[in-house]
Amino acid sequence: MKGKLIVFEGVEGAGKTTQMQRLIHWLQASWFLKVGVVATREPGGTELGKQLRHLLLKQDSGELVSEMAELLMYAADRAQHVETFLKPELSKGTIVLCDRFTDSTIAYQGYGRGLKLNLIKQLNEIATGGLQSDLTLWLDINVEAGLARVRARGGRDRIEQADLKFHRLVQQGFGELAEENKSRIVRINGDRPEHEVAQEIQTMVTRRLEDWGYSNNPHTEH
Repeated sequence: MKGKLIVFEGVEGAGKTTQMQRLIHWLQASWFLKVGVVATREPGGTELGKQLRHLLLKQDSGELVSEMAELLMYAADRAQHVETFLKPELSKGTIVLCDRFTDSTIAYQGYGRGLKLNLIKQLNEIATGGLQSDLTLWLDINVEAGLARVRARGGRDRIEQADLKFHRLVQQGFGELAEENKSRIVRINGDRPEHEVAQEIQTMVTRRLEDWGYSNNPHTEH
């Protein structure tokens, strides 16, 4: 069985990383999966990606990153990630959990930065070779609440420091993407206690795993 790609999306402070880690621990503890489960992220899921992530998010370069350069660096990170990590893992049957993927680029660089959506979609297609998520969990949270969480953590990166208008446009982008891709993108209300969000995610993922032919029976082969 080919592996499955489950992506976590959302604005800053939505809780993606926390919920992704909770899900991987739950899958490993609760499912009799005969395949691996791994977590990764964009940008930064490869050695090259880690360097690109630093260039994209650091504040101390003293040089303004142009919007087009930003877009192309995200595309380069994705191309490397897909070819050297995602495709090999999926071909082994692995369930891959990924913190951000193509929808983030559309929401941030398209809606947030105002770059042409058609151009971004073409770059996504080139970088992924047509690979799409099997399920995207969009953690929908109030933008101001998410940014407050980020401020409370301290040490905000370049994207997190963008103005409120930018983040509201990003949120609008995620909303429109979810409306256009209802079979792939599932909205999860992130404005709730962490354990409640985790429970809804577990319920949704259970349903999808069953639809994909996975069984929670330890005697069932995949």
